[in-house]
Amino acid sequence: MSDDPLSHAWTSIRAQLRRAVPESTWHLWLEPVRAVALHDTELVLEAPDAIRSWVTSNFSRLLQAATAAVLGSGATVRVVAPGTVERTAVVTAHDAGDGISFNPRLTFDQFVIGDSNRLAHAAALAVAEMPGLAYNPLFLCGPPGLGKTHLLHSIANYVTAHGDGLSVLYTTVETFTDRFVGALHTGAIEAFKATYRNVDVLLVDDIQFLQSRERTEQEFFHTFNALHTAGAQLVVTSDRLPRDLDALEDRLRERFEAGLVCDIRPPDGATRLTILRKRVQQDEITAVDPEALELIAARVDTNIRALEGALIRVVAFGSLTGRPVTHELAEEVLDGLYPELRPRSRTVREIQDSICAAFGITLEQLLSTSRAGSVAWPRQVAIYLARELTDQSLPAIGRAFGNRNHTTVMHACKRTAERMSTDREAYDTVRRLTQDLTG
Repeated sequence: MSDDPLSHAWTSIRAQLRRAVPESTWHLWLEPVRAVALHDTELVLEAPDAIRSWVTSNFSRLLQAATAAVLGSGATVRVVAPGTVERTAVVTAHDAGDGISFNPRLTFDQFVIGDSNRLAHAAALAVAEMPGLAYNPLFLCGPPGLGKTHLLHSIANYVTAHGDGLSVLYTTVETFTDRFVGALHTGAIEAFKATYRNVDVLLVDDIQFLQSRERTEQEFFHTFNALHTAGAQLVVTSDRLPRDLDALEDRLRERFEAGLVCDIRPPDGATRLTILRKRVQQDEITAVDPEALELIAARVDTNIRALEGALIRVVAFGSLTGRPVTHELAEEVLDGLYPELRPRSRTVREIQDSICAAFGITLEQLLSTSRAGSVAWPRQVAIYLARELTDQSLPAIGRAFGNRNHTTVMHACKRTAERMSTDREAYDTVRRLTQDLTG
């Protein structure tokens, strides 16, 4: 057992919490909660965005009671958002028990691979296996909630388990900035430099927040150079490409662009469904109708965080009302809590007409057997959108496209997804058509 007071206390508190609630409640609501700080008698807990308000509203008394039982009657509990308090930890393969551990749930095994993130996953795994030798730096970018932080923790967990003593440090730009400013005020700048420059792998989340902070940016630039020169691995994430970080100095943007830049995009329908199935399996959630998962995957397409949040709310509503998680229940919850996600009803014929207008072809050409590129690509897009935006089965879609079989429909969907993952123009075209049809 670790001698660290936080780890020791949290292990005991978690044991009490798990005994106090049903297994399903534990996995769904309390297991994801992490202890991130212990200030005198105040325990600071971090809960994911999707469940934080529910945990605070419904389990505050239980958390308080369990904490008081371990730390004493004067102990208090505070539940915060991820990244709100200091989370930096240096962990090596030899002494991983010292300090705050990385989220054990965020591993490569639990990361769902799809066309939208395949390159990013492969690059992150290569970096974890060969730090400093594969891609350095590695720059992961994309909108919030698509798995960038998951990949950072996956790298950290992998290096910790298999790195043969290599040290790894995960931090956010906000934490880096706060610690740098604190070091300036206290005169501990050398200690600050030692913390960030004497590691083998540095993982930095949300680099876009470094913009417009001149002194912090300069320090990060020197930290970057020191680590890179020493052969250490650097991985950073951002919500945009390096070239779009306009407020950063050119020299820092150039350092980012000199490595491998991986753009992560929103997952397609098949990937979203796989994510939900894996979450159900991981959290040991029983009696979930597959059609309920299909509905959630179809309705929530913004990001993975929103997708998992929708699942949590549907399962919780079923648990609280004693109803099974069916398609009808999922529809009721999504209509009530996420009215903005209610899709605009479209038919296959409406999708076909929209594609014909967008690509300048006739319906006869779209449904023909022609394999000319000017017709084949629009047809593949139309089939892909019919699969994504309607509730029609594969055979039904095939019949609507000139009596094609379901294998042809699956092939068209796969080809469209593949082209979207490698061709930005194709991705933008399909995204624009989707917005036009669902707006």
